[in-house]
Amino acid sequence: MGIFEDVVTNAKSAAQTVGKVAGQFVDMSKLRLNLVELNSEINKQYKALGQFIYEGEKAGCVCETEKAEKLAALDELYAQFGVVSAQLAALQKKVVCPACGKQVDIDSMFCNHCGMKLDEAKAKAEKPEEPEETPVEETPEETPVEETAEAAEAVVEE
Repeated sequence: MGIFEDVVTNAKSAAQTVGKVAGQFVDMSKLRLNLVELNSEINKQYKALGQFIYEGEKAGCVCETEKAEKLAALDELYAQFGVVSAQLAALQKKVVCPACGKQVDIDSMFCNHCGMKLDEAKAKAEKPEEPEETPVEETPEETPVEETAEAAEAVVEE
């Protein structure tokens, strides 16, 4: 009966491992989908902002408070995008290069894309901090929509 118990124990262990890996895959897929949705919403907000500014300039006046609200909405979307990207990188055992924003293996000493030393990024990945709320007055991080779209597509493809 010892062999049978060993087989059952090994089978249970294998099933638990497969279940854990499948759960991680589902979590990563949900995060990737969330990134694509956020990127789509960012593009919509940019389009709405551009249309608002164009129409305002054509009419001769731009409502600064409404413009500030639209900018704040974009800031919030970028903050959400950063949080979800960090969660996905953590699940994939990767860090985000602080210089170029590309994902790099957590074991790498330097970024494969720009060559920056990654000691600081690894320390942050090992000790995750709560995301800071960005004040409305700050300008959004300048990330071209094309680069954001490419990053989201690259994440979805991985």
